[in-house]
Amino acid sequence: MLLAGIFITIILRYYRMKRLANEELQKLNHEILQQKNELEELSQIKSRFFTNISHELRTPLTIIGGMVDQIRRQPKEWLDKGLTMIERNNGNLLRLVNQILDLRKLESGNLSLDLTHGNIIAYLRYIIESFQSFAESKRIRLHFLDDNKALDMNYDREKILQIVSNLLSNAIKFTPENGDVYLSVKLEKSVAVDQTDRLAVIIKDTGVGIPSDELPHIFDRFYQVDDSATREGEGTGIGLALTKELIQLMRGDIQVESSLGKGTTFSFRLPIDEALASPLAISSSTAAIATVLPPQSNSTQPVKKAEKLKPATKDEDRDHLLIIEDNPDVVAYLEALVGETYQISIAQNGQEGIDQAINDIPDVIISDVMMPIKDGFEVCATLKNDERTSHIPIILLTAKADPEAKLDGLSKGADAYLAKPFNEEELSIRLQNLLKIRQKLKQRYQNLEFVPATKETSLLQLEDEFITKLKAAIEARLEDSDMSIPELAKQIGMSRSQLYKKVKALTGNSTSQIIRSIRLNKAKELLQDSDLSIYEVAYDVGFKDPAYFSRIFSEEFGVSPRDFRNEVV
Repeated sequence: MLLAGIFITIILRYYRMKRLANEELQKLNHEILQQKNELEELSQIKSRFFTNISHELRTPLTIIGGMVDQIRRQPKEWLDKGLTMIERNNGNLLRLVNQILDLRKLESGNLSLDLTHGNIIAYLRYIIESFQSFAESKRIRLHFLDDNKALDMNYDREKILQIVSNLLSNAIKFTPENGDVYLSVKLEKSVAVDQTDRLAVIIKDTGVGIPSDELPHIFDRFYQVDDSATREGEGTGIGLALTKELIQLMRGDIQVESSLGKGTTFSFRLPIDEALASPLAISSSTAAIATVLPPQSNSTQPVKKAEKLKPATKDEDRDHLLIIEDNPDVVAYLEALVGETYQISIAQNGQEGIDQAINDIPDVIISDVMMPIKDGFEVCATLKNDERTSHIPIILLTAKADPEAKLDGLSKGADAYLAKPFNEEELSIRLQNLLKIRQKLKQRYQNLEFVPATKETSLLQLEDEFITKLKAAIEARLEDSDMSIPELAKQIGMSRSQLYKKVKALTGNSTSQIIRSIRLNKAKELLQDSDLSIYEVAYDVGFKDPAYFSRIFSEEFGVSPRDFRNEVV
């Protein structure tokens, strides 16, 4: 019995140890899987960051390089405008580089404070005033609310400028037209003897808000609430992370509250060093304000949004180019390159571009990839699979220069893919070549007779199907002399204007000319293969007046209906 008890005890201990080992193993596997998922998520975040920062770098580089060329060629026309654009985009680059360098210095502990003593209320008022033109360009009201007219304290001007500029820029960017942005400044007196008073700065907007599940992450490095290619505005995910760390460097803290559809409030508080702070005093001296003004440079000052370009005057002799791009400076540069060659119209986001392309049926499209609402890939896929627009050549112009992105764009039907900064001559040649290819389409469909393309081997299937459907719709009502183009367009599923532009692009002829051509070719068949009289043939193909039929038949084929029948007999 004793041996049996010992044996049972050993077995129980063995299974207990085995169970514990399995639990430890499962726990270890869970931790490994969790670490693996965290590493994969971090890898994806960094990948998106580098994609976004590539866009942030390549876009201003495109404008700077392009404007240098324009100024060199046409200094009188482009000197002032070009230098302004160069300064603006150089400032954007410098600001981005400074943010990255500051993050690196914070990581290594090498970023120090450069403190000055002065009226911080006047300084904050100056910063918000420098944003007035930017806010007005977006039809947003900017408000400055302060409990005190002056507060002398110790602070770092450059870092305060970075913090407030980041928060104000975001507030304005994500607030819709006719919204409000408020910057409030308060002095919070400490009730504890061992604590200092604090300066509270609150930036509140009436914008789109931030989802509650995103709020805990918005200060994480490289994190963006919307990191898709269709996000509103541009960004890298650096600004808020840097803002928080700069505030912490100054022994402060920052909080955020937000409600979807109602707005967001950022508030940060900084301690006021009693040893260096002076008593509150009302002061509006211009000289006092001037001592704390930041450097007048594009690296720190927001700028007024470039004006939206108006479409060029309609010119039937020039091909119609639709530019889908949300950056006004890029639009201005493209207009400078090709504005004299093409009739240009502008769309500022992907959805607007799709709508405009379907409505206007342009001859060629240049589209950015990273845009609000719908990106360039979606634009391309939508238009290339729509019968009304499938024939329009599309050039994707983007900062995404990696092979995978290029293949993705081409797989969506893009006819060309150019990486920023692009070569001006290459863009011009690409446009010309794409339009030449469309000329070959006109040769293919000129007589409405062609060898059908196979689905697997040709991009012309949609065009073949359209021409076949158009021809069948006309032939089905060939005897109807009152067949109208609006009715035909309705049957095809297009507006009259869309049908005209589609037919013109594919055949080089108008819809009326195509109808007449089909009537006359059918008349040739009847004259050759039937015993119908010329009068009967004319009526069967939709001509009320046999004399008119004979005249245009002669114009089309160089021989009268009677002589044609005699020749083939």
